[in-house]
Amino acid sequence: MSPPHETRRPFRVVVAKAGLDGHDRGAKVIARALRDAGMEVIYTGLFQTPEQIVRTAIQEDADGIGLSILSGAHMTLFPLVVEALAAQGASDIVFFGGGTIPADDAAELKRLGVREIFTPGA
Repeated sequence: MSPPHETRRPFRVVVAKAGLDGHDRGAKVIARALRDAGMEVIYTGLFQTPEQIVRTAIQEDADGIGLSILSGAHMTLFPLVVEALAAQGASDIVFFGGGTIPADDAAELKRLGVREIFTPGA
């Protein structure tokens, strides 16, 4: 008898808004686009801390975290998520982000461990 066919679950991603950034239209558009592409999406809602975002990703067995930042706090919040992932032994979760992020900042964030940065129009 042959082994049962292994089914893979869809890629699971947490879409998050951190800090005091109250603009979530773009995050909701991205969440819908990812769902339309066949991914499972968990949207955390507004005003999450980096620790809450990482905790949600671990609890949901997420493959990725997408963080949307429009407040200008990307150089603070993105590194905190990278640090929280490392502290929880979850650095295998793909972390990407988007927002109004200057190219120099995006390069530094990628150096720190953010997989990719998406700017408006990407």
